[in-house]
Amino acid sequence: MDQGNNSRVTEFVLHSLSGPRTLQLFYFSFFTLLYLSTVLGNLLIVLTVLSEPALHTPMYFLLSNLSFIDTCLSTFATPKMIIDLLMDHNTISFEGCMAQILFLHVFGGGEMMLLVSMAYDRYVAICRPLHYAAIMSIRKCIGLVVGSWLIGFLHSVSQLVFIVNLPFCGPNNVDSFFCDLPLVIKLACTDTYILEILIRLNSDILGLCSFVILFMSYTVILVTMQRRSSAGMTKARVTLTAHVTVVILFFGPSIFIYAWPLNNFLVHKILSIFYTVFTPLLNPLIYTLRNKEVISTMEKLRRRNISS
Repeated sequence: MDQGNNSRVTEFVLHSLSGPRTLQLFYFSFFTLLYLSTVLGNLLIVLTVLSEPALHTPMYFLLSNLSFIDTCLSTFATPKMIIDLLMDHNTISFEGCMAQILFLHVFGGGEMMLLVSMAYDRYVAICRPLHYAAIMSIRKCIGLVVGSWLIGFLHSVSQLVFIVNLPFCGPNNVDSFFCDLPLVIKLACTDTYILEILIRLNSDILGLCSFVILFMSYTVILVTMQRRSSAGMTKARVTLTAHVTVVILFFGPSIFIYAWPLNNFLVHKILSIFYTVFTPLLNPLIYTLRNKEVISTMEKLRRRNISS
């Protein structure tokens, strides 16, 4: 802290996963493997979609952007957590802490909107197939992606405004491996009850609106598919199952963290790990393992690299 008439926190102490040294080394190896798998898996999807003209469609364009944003979501905090597992004293500067909060909400809010965009794409493809090419143009897809990033950025800035100018004079211990807004704001040297309500309302509005839109979209899609029994619907069901699974994995932990008043820091830490480490890894696995076109293209790329 700065010393003077008014002490001010200049850094925060992060509480990563604790345990004996051997367990810390296990965590280091385990999360390093997970992180590398996440980055390589998501970037492989991006490369696969970019390299195969047959995959230059709205669905795969949105999927490649989801993989990119998942790479960002897994990178804003996980590498530091991995390094901190080898350190005895884990700190982050005040500016670094604010940056983590900013990036978390940019990527998290952006992914929410991107999942809504993907649901809209599936709705048009299944419910209005004859008009799909006209509705889901490249210009529309680019607009959906840019809009997703813009909403994520505006949401993040609106969250950061609540906390960046608060007085922090100690304590400065954050019981998580990264700066999470609900935990950091409790360390402010002032009454933050109203601000905490506003922060939760801010997150709830974005999260619940996105979830309601997704729920309604997939309900309409499921009803439509029940009325049809073509071979195309079988393929659509496989794709839809992957979409719904990703939505559940993404929204489940975030709802508990930001919409539900959790006082159990251990549960909060576990959900945060799942949200930032496991979900970005599961997304490419879910999409690629259930998508024959992506797997076939990856196999072509592998053979091409071997032959060259």
